[in-house]
Amino acid sequence: MSKGSQRYFLGVDGGGTGCRARIEDEAGNLLGQGLSGPATTRLGIEEAWASIARAFNAAIEEAELSEDDLGRVHVGIGLAGIGRIGALEALSAIPTPFASVDFVSDGMGACLGAHSGRDGAIVIAGTGSIGLGFVEGRDLRIGGYGFPISDEGSGADLGLKAIQMALRANDGRIEKTALLSEVMQRFHGDPMEAVAWMDRSSATDYATLAPMVMRHADQGDAAGRRIVQSAAEHIDTLVRTLFDQGAPRVTLLGGLASPLQAWLSPDVRRRLKPADGDAVSGAIILARRSAGEDASRAPPPVDAE
Repeated sequence: MSKGSQRYFLGVDGGGTGCRARIEDEAGNLLGQGLSGPATTRLGIEEAWASIARAFNAAIEEAELSEDDLGRVHVGIGLAGIGRIGALEALSAIPTPFASVDFVSDGMGACLGAHSGRDGAIVIAGTGSIGLGFVEGRDLRIGGYGFPISDEGSGADLGLKAIQMALRANDGRIEKTALLSEVMQRFHGDPMEAVAWMDRSSATDYATLAPMVMRHADQGDAAGRRIVQSAAEHIDTLVRTLFDQGAPRVTLLGGLASPLQAWLSPDVRRRLKPADGDAVSGAIILARRSAGEDASRAPPPVDAE
């Protein structure tokens, strides 16, 4: 096939911590990659798109595509917060030189990549938590309504539970353990410092305590074990619920996926499937569908933030 008739497929994964892009040719050969900073609609449409553009422009430059080539580039973008009211419409209205541009949430992009575009589901256990999938044209969503009212089993939830128990131990209501002592050291042993910290902290701030909780739990700390076991039970429930709702396969993803594996119930561990590919792979699958390759099965955007 001559370069003049070659199609290209560009995938972008835009999340709250960073944005990644890859471009492939029709045979699946990697031509270029790009990275940029956070891309989420929480930052505003203009800033999110600017980050996406920096990533895909870097990939296009590495691929050495010309301006004439861009009209044969099909783009798939998985973006955090795409389900926010008006976000999809605003992003779709941005003019581009590409043959097509399609959007899904970052979670659905990860799900497409995890199962090579086949029906299936994922549980994300990171700063937040959520179960997402698609089965025979149906979208599945379990939890993920935001911290602190939801996101059970997440890093933020681990941090919150640790602070709650540390304050109780500080009062003498429960036994003080090494974990709970270390948490209070963060606040110089003063509950009022914890209150002041709470007033200005986000889910990400709470999640910074998760590695400490996991470390103490793995060392046998009673409070740490209690917190982590509860988190694992919540992840177990997300996985089982997705299977109950028809998901033929489920993959566990996110920063806590590996640390929590050993804490999950044996039946859940046995049923989990490793990911085929990452969220950028999923975005490329979306781009290929936009070009007419099995496009009828592409899932609609669902907010996974």
